[in-house]
Amino acid sequence: MRPGGRSARVQAAVHQAVRDLTALHGRDALTIPQIAAQAGVTPSTIYRRWGDLVELLADVSIERLRDEAEPPDTGSVRGDLLAWGEQFLEEMSSDLGRQVLKDVLTASGYGDGSSPCQCQQITAGQITQMAERARSRGQAMPSVDCVLDMVVAPIIYRLLMSVGAPNKQQLVQWVDACMAQAGAAAGRPTH
Repeated sequence: MRPGGRSARVQAAVHQAVRDLTALHGRDALTIPQIAAQAGVTPSTIYRRWGDLVELLADVSIERLRDEAEPPDTGSVRGDLLAWGEQFLEEMSSDLGRQVLKDVLTASGYGDGSSPCQCQQITAGQITQMAERARSRGQAMPSVDCVLDMVVAPIIYRLLMSVGAPNKQQLVQWVDACMAQAGAAAGRPTH
């Protein structure tokens, strides 16, 4: 698919139709024919591109995760990770964030090992931006995998598997453990 052109217009129209119809009628009332009519496309266009309603909802949810804003810049790696982690926790623990997680988990192909989840790619991209900033400052930064494993994974796990969202103190502990690992790898203090 080339960026822009008809394909991009169809995707934008269908995504907007899903958002509009969800706001009007709720997710449980959505149907492919209804979305197609709202978007001005045929149902076969949606089936051909997304396969079914579950896949379409997952695609719309993933698109919502894309954040055009750069991660917070506090002047320190720890501060950046804490500010970013707080935003991530707030977004993922919201009703919309929890729905995004459910949509992505129910999409076909998720977890089959064939390719990384787009959510992981988006999150890793934000962490990479913080890592590049840290490198330009000469600061020790945990690896992307370390942040994913020690900060992101516990947030997602607790949101999916427990009653409540993690609290700020837990986030601070996870970031500090990740920073300690970065400092040990670099052979210097991390704060």
